[in-house]
Amino acid sequence: MAKRRIMFTFPAELVPQPIIYNLGQQFKVVTNIRRANVAEDRGWVVLELEGKEEDIDKGIAWVTAKGVRVDPIVGDVIEV
Repeated sequence: MAKRRIMFTFPAELVPQPIIYNLGQQFKVVTNIRRANVAEDRGWVVLELEGKEEDIDKGIAWVTAKGVRVDPIVGDVIEV
């Protein structure tokens, strides 16, 4: 199983939509929210995605097509 850390940035119109839930359901990717800041008019979420590399790639392409900005994260965001 592959793991990837990414950051999603949501515009206001996408904040109320269950994009992270749908990503996990449609693409069989496990989503682990590492950090987030969501308001009514904008939001960002740092996620760890785990699954098959091809499923992660397809899921990220789907999220991007929805209008979410996707940026890679280098290093660990939260080390406990």
